[in-house]
Amino acid sequence: MPRFLPRPTLGFIQIVRRHFLVWRKTSAASLVGNLGEPLLYLTGMGYGLGRFVGDIGSLPYLVFVAAGILSASSMNTATFEALYGGFTRMTRQNTYHAMLATPLGVADVVLGEVVWAAVKSLFAGLAIFLVGTLLGAFPGPQAWLALPVVFLAGLVFGGIGMVVTAISPGYDFFLYYFTLVSTPMFLFCGVFYPVASLPEGVQTLVAALPLTHVVALIRPLGSGTPPEDVMVHLGALLLFALTAYPIAVLLIKRRIIV
Repeated sequence: MPRFLPRPTLGFIQIVRRHFLVWRKTSAASLVGNLGEPLLYLTGMGYGLGRFVGDIGSLPYLVFVAAGILSASSMNTATFEALYGGFTRMTRQNTYHAMLATPLGVADVVLGEVVWAAVKSLFAGLAIFLVGTLLGAFPGPQAWLALPVVFLAGLVFGGIGMVVTAISPGYDFFLYYFTLVSTPMFLFCGVFYPVASLPEGVQTLVAALPLTHVVALIRPLGSGTPPEDVMVHLGALLLFALTAYPIAVLLIKRRIIV
């Protein structure tokens, strides 16, 4: 981290713990949604649409799309938590100000938010993984290796989400991010079809987006085959995470500390 930014401490763990204790009060409803939504997606698209699509490469469409849905879920869950949860705690509940009245610093607060967003992604991803495994969408024990990638993706999109939260004047501002960034990634980064089917110019643009690298790692792991260019994809995701975090710290510090 640049020297002009504060360094985080292990105090961020207490923030993650605090968010978990709050979430635990409504966890039943959250878990029902995490289990029900992937069941609808996987049965409706994997079986329904899969009958018309057939196999993609060597993968049945159910296996192909399950990895895409798992990847997209890691993005959506972390994004919603960092945007709506983070913004509410920062501006409506004044939770950040209360945290900063303790020995915690801004770097701890932001890191706690990012890690909690990744934990939420892991919860949702585990639910999708369990449902998909029951449906035969994640064959083989190697598929479990996709879950650490889900957590890493949560760190990436949690960090990016905190940057957006830091500059947002209100909840409506998030629509710009969803329309211009999140939804295009959902549609073009290989969730529902191979990126190779896109025009070459679009492929080049899509290759620079983080969700593309998430899908490129999770799909082979979920189907039981080793992914290609592992270090390239991991390096890209780490670059996004390590870039977004200090920017978020700087912007949050400027916003809440007068």
